[in-house]
Amino acid sequence: MIWPQTTALGPAALTGHQPGTAPGGQARLPGSGDRRADVSTRPGHQPCNGGGVQSFHLEPVTTGGDCAVLRLEGEIDAYAAPQLGDMVAKLAESGAVHIMADLREAGFLDSAGVGALVGSRNVLRARGGSLALVASAGRVLQTIRITGLHEAFPLHSCVIDAITADRHWQAAISAEGSNPGDWCRTHGLL
Repeated sequence: MIWPQTTALGPAALTGHQPGTAPGGQARLPGSGDRRADVSTRPGHQPCNGGGVQSFHLEPVTTGGDCAVLRLEGEIDAYAAPQLGDMVAKLAESGAVHIMADLREAGFLDSAGVGALVGSRNVLRARGGSLALVASAGRVLQTIRITGLHEAFPLHSCVIDAITADRHWQAAISAEGSNPGDWCRTHGLL
């Protein structure tokens, strides 16, 4: 890439040497130049947006008992992971220690998100609780399987199945005078 000499942020301004020369002023051999491409001229290039954050939404749905569904939408990454951990801690402090993480609307789960799920499970277990995962398809389910989370967490394809499989959830839903299908329908979790 050839930077104009007048570009304030070109290589000469940053490193003190001129393009086309090696440090110390020696000429570079053909083919040994700076291999960074000028991405601003590539077709389809989108300029940097200044570190914009991807969308993420976190919504708890609680029962009258010690259970809650944590609905996660968007990307569960380094930005979202601390929010996930904080929300689980708040729910646990309020008495909701049997939590389902509904990941069906999440589009991405990275290592920070995996770490937040494992940390959340540990917080809940210390309080006698549990964390179940709900994921039905896509990249998030693939990540859960690749990382082995499906062996460390109860994994279900829908909230109704998760409720049916957990005695704490069954008791909480029954105490409300409901059944899993009606409760999920009322709370938009089908």
